[in-house]
Amino acid sequence: MPEPDMSIWTGRIDAADGPDALRWHQMVKPLVSDCPPGVALIGFCCDEGVRRNGGRVGAKDGPRAIRNALANLAWHQPDPVYDAGNISCVDGDLEAAQARLAEAVASLLLLGHRPLVFGGGHETAWGTFQGIVAAKPNATVGVISIDAHVDLRADEPGNSGTPFYQMAQWCKQQSQPFPYLCAGVAWPSNTTALLRRAAELGTAIIFDDDFTAREPDLWGQIMDRFCAQVEHLHLSIDLDVLSAAVMPAVSAPAARGISLALLEMILHRVLVTDRVAAVEIVELNPRYDIDHFGARVAARLAFQTARLWESGNTP
Repeated sequence: MPEPDMSIWTGRIDAADGPDALRWHQMVKPLVSDCPPGVALIGFCCDEGVRRNGGRVGAKDGPRAIRNALANLAWHQPDPVYDAGNISCVDGDLEAAQARLAEAVASLLLLGHRPLVFGGGHETAWGTFQGIVAAKPNATVGVISIDAHVDLRADEPGNSGTPFYQMAQWCKQQSQPFPYLCAGVAWPSNTTALLRRAAELGTAIIFDDDFTAREPDLWGQIMDRFCAQVEHLHLSIDLDVLSAAVMPAVSAPAARGISLALLEMILHRVLVTDRVAAVEIVELNPRYDIDHFGARVAARLAFQTARLWESGNTP
C-alpha cells in the first residue's frame, strides 16, 4: 500500500469540550497491517482519463482537496477511518495506474476494510471495479453509477468516458452478467449512440428528470430491485451529477443536475442494502472550485458514506 501523507490531517482542536468534541483530523489514522477493519481512504491522483476524453484537467488534485475539507469536520463515525495513501498517474500510463488502484482495493477488501476511493476522473471506476472482482472472484458484482453520463464510450485507449464499457467487455469475456444501473443521467449529455449501447447492454437508467416526475418510492423500488439481484455492489459517485450551482468544480458542470439532498437519499438507500463493497467519489476539480465549496460538498458525501457504511452493513 502507498504511504499516506498524514500532514494533511490538521484542524481545530476543541480541548475545553473533551472527548466528545473530536474532529476527523484527530481520529483518522495511517493504515498499517494490523488495523482493525474500518473505512480506508485511498486517492487516485489522475488526470489522464479526463485528458484523453477532451475534458478539463485538474481532478488529480481532488483527493487532497477532499481530505483537506474532511479534516475539520466533526467526528461522528461508528467505525475507524484510515488513510491508505494515494495512487498517482504522473507519466500518462493510465492503465498501469488503474492496475495499481485495483491491487490496492483488492488488498483492502481482503483485509476486511471498506475502500472509499477519491478520484481523479471517472476512469477511477475501472480500477476500483478490477479490485472488487479480484477480491470477490466468484460473486456477482453490480455497479451503480450516480452520474449525468452513462460513460459507455467504446474509445481506445480507455478514458474517463469508457469505464463501464470496459467493465461490460470484461464481464462478457468472463461469461458473467454485467448488472449496471446509472442514475441521474442527463438526456442532453448522452448521444443516441450511447443510449442505444446502454439499452443493448441491459443498463437500467434513471434520468435526472425522472426523480422529479416519480415519487421516491418508485425510483427507490428500481434501486431496491437492482440491489437485490447482486451479491456485492460497486457504488460510483460522479460529482457532475449535481447541479453546477452546487458543484461547479468538475470537468463537465451540469446545467440541471440533481440536488445534494437527493444524492444523499440515494447514497443512504444503497448503503443500507448490506451489499456495498467499495465506494468512489470522482471528478472533483479544485482548479474550478469557488471558495472550496465543491470540496466541502465532496467531503460531506464522504462523511455521510463513512457514517452510514457501518461494519455491520458490509457483505
